[in-house]
Amino acid sequence: MRHGGSSPSSPPTPLLVRMHPDLYDHRLVDRSVQALKFDAAASYQLPSSHNASCGHSKEAENLLVVSPYTERAHLLDLNTLDKPDQLLAKALTVMKPIRNDYATAPYIEAFNWDRVIETLRDLAAVEEHDWQHRPFYIVVFRSQSPPTTDRSYLGLLDESSHKEAVESGGLLKYWYGVPDPVNGRNLATCVWRRRDDARRGSAGEGHRRAALAARQMYTEWKIERLALVIRDGVETWDIVDWDSLPS
Repeated sequence: MRHGGSSPSSPPTPLLVRMHPDLYDHRLVDRSVQALKFDAAASYQLPSSHNASCGHSKEAENLLVVSPYTERAHLLDLNTLDKPDQLLAKALTVMKPIRNDYATAPYIEAFNWDRVIETLRDLAAVEEHDWQHRPFYIVVFRSQSPPTTDRSYLGLLDESSHKEAVESGGLLKYWYGVPDPVNGRNLATCVWRRRDDARRGSAGEGHRRAALAARQMYTEWKIERLALVIRDGVETWDIVDWDSLPS
């Protein structure tokens, strides 16, 4: 599988984020499920979501909302990351599905990747970062569950697993949808700094319990391992199978 995009020949339209790249307080983010999963509510921490008349003030904020969980233990501390990882984590706050059938659609087509890359390009320009070619590790979990599934129990397992992943380090984004009311299909996905981070992050007891539950409670599940490859200057990008990368 190979997909991708490239930047236009003309410079991107300047965004408000160019004038003040600091983050806004994570407590301003709308914590509703709809907003966090489907309206990119976490992007409200970016200055591009504000204007001079909104009355909100920036602070020395280093904690970023990177998932549908907004409690302190689930926030990403940007001070633990190098600059390119910080930039992508911030850009990924705008990520949201753009198709109702995101659970079964090709991954590249399920989310607004063009907008994510546009935001990354702009942030790199604001912070005067010379972006160098590199891949990021993506895990996609597709599932199907019957209507009788105890989703509250699965939710507790998911929350515990995410906390473990944040503690282990390197998790830049976690997103999961809502099971289709008719066929029970859903999708969850992580974007990691490196594959080794994903291995460490999935080694805890919470992940072991979640894996056991998946075998017992899902009628079908599948894992895809992909790479988000962002080339020099954020000028071109691809999403490819991880195993297709040069070793």
